[in-house]
Amino acid sequence: MALTLSRPTSFERTLASARSTMMFSEIVLLAIDSFRASKVRFLLTMLGMIIGSASIILVVTLGLTGKQYAHNLISSIGPNMIEMQYNGGSVVGPDNTTTPDFMTRDDMQAVVDQVPGIIASSPMLEDHDRVSIGGGVVKETMILGVSPQYKEVRNLVVLGGRFFDDQDARSHTKVAVIVASFANELYGSPKAAVGRSVSIHGIPFVIIGVFKESVETFGTSEISDQTILIPYEVARYFTGTNTVKQIFFTMKDSSLVLPASHEVLDIIKSRHRATSVYTAFNLTQVLGVMDKIANMLTIVLTLAAAITLIVSGVGIMNSMLANVAARIREIGIRKAIGATSREIRLQFLTEAVFLSLCGGFVGTVLGLAIPLSISFLTPFKIPVSPWSAVIALGTSVLVGVLFGTLPANRAARLDPVQTLKYE
Repeated sequence: MALTLSRPTSFERTLASARSTMMFSEIVLLAIDSFRASKVRFLLTMLGMIIGSASIILVVTLGLTGKQYAHNLISSIGPNMIEMQYNGGSVVGPDNTTTPDFMTRDDMQAVVDQVPGIIASSPMLEDHDRVSIGGGVVKETMILGVSPQYKEVRNLVVLGGRFFDDQDARSHTKVAVIVASFANELYGSPKAAVGRSVSIHGIPFVIIGVFKESVETFGTSEISDQTILIPYEVARYFTGTNTVKQIFFTMKDSSLVLPASHEVLDIIKSRHRATSVYTAFNLTQVLGVMDKIANMLTIVLTLAAAITLIVSGVGIMNSMLANVAARIREIGIRKAIGATSREIRLQFLTEAVFLSLCGGFVGTVLGLAIPLSISFLTPFKIPVSPWSAVIALGTSVLVGVLFGTLPANRAARLDPVQTLKYE
C-alpha cells in the first residue's frame, strides 16, 4: 500500500511561522542580554567599526568635495567655453608665396549664425609692444584685441572702472583695460590706474578699467602679468589684417559644449584649405579627466578605509570566540532543552551582526554629522553622498556575517554532553 504525505495545513504553517518569529525575537533578546553582561568589551569591539564606518563616509565626502572644487576652479576660467585655435597650414599666393591660413572674424560670424546655443563670442588678436606709460616708463607688454563679449566668455572680474562696450568698439575709441597685477606694478592699486594714459604704438589709450581672471591660471592662459586688452576693431589697424589666431565661444549650457565643439570645428575647416589644422579646445575634456582622477582616488582611499573595518572584524571574531568560551554551559543547557545547532548558530551570528551593525550605525552618524555640521554652521557647502552611508552600513553587516560565522559554527558544533560537564 503506497504511503501518501499530507500537505501541511494552514494552522501548521501559521504555528511554524509563529515559532520562527518567537525564536528570532528570543535570539535578539539573548543578544541584548549578552551585550549588557559585557558592556565594556563590546563597546571596545565596536570602536573599530565606528572608526571604519566614519572613515568611509569622510573619505567619500572628501572625494566629492575635491571633485566639486576642481569643477568650480576649472569652470571659473570660462564657463561653457570653446576655444578655436589655428595650429598650422598655409595659403599659396599667386607669386608662390605662402601665408598662414589664419581664421577671420567672418569665420566667427559664420559659426554664430549656424551653431545654436552660442550666447557670447570674441576673436582674439595678439600683439606685442614696448608701451610707454605716463612719466616715461617703458614696459614690454602683450596687447590683446578682443570684443566686449570677451569679459563674459572668459568670466573676467572688473576690479575698478569698467570694461569697454559695443559703443567703444563701433566708434574705435582708444581705450584699454589692464590686468590687476600690471596695475599694481605701475600704479600701486587697481583704482589708481583708472583714468591714466598708456601709449601703444605711439597712440595714447585711456585706461578705463582693471580686471583679473576669476581663478589664478599662473600664466597658463592667454592672459599674462603684463596684459592690456583693447577693442579688436582698434587692434586690427596695428596689424593691418583681419585674421585672428584664436576665437572664443560660450555656450548656453554645458551639455552643448561637446557637440558644439565638433560643429564649430567642421564649419571652420569647411571655410579653409584642407591642409590647414585647427583645434577646438573645451574644458569639458579637462573636467572629464579630473572626474576620473577624483573617482579613482576616492575608490583607493575608500578601500584603504575598508581595511579598518576588516581589522575591526578580526576584533569582533576574537570577542565572539571569547563569548562562546564563556557561555559553553549555557549552550549545553539550551541544547538539552531542545535548541538545535541551527538555532545556536543563528544566535551567535545574530549577535556578531548586531554588534557590527551597531558600530557601523554610530560611525555612519558621526561621519555624516561632521560635513553636515560644517555645511550648516559655515558658508561652505560640502557635498554628502547618501551612497556612502549605504556602503558603510552594508560593509558593517558583511563584516559581521564574515567574521561572526566562525564563532557561530564553533558554538553550534559543541557536544551537549560535554558542555553540561563544563565548569
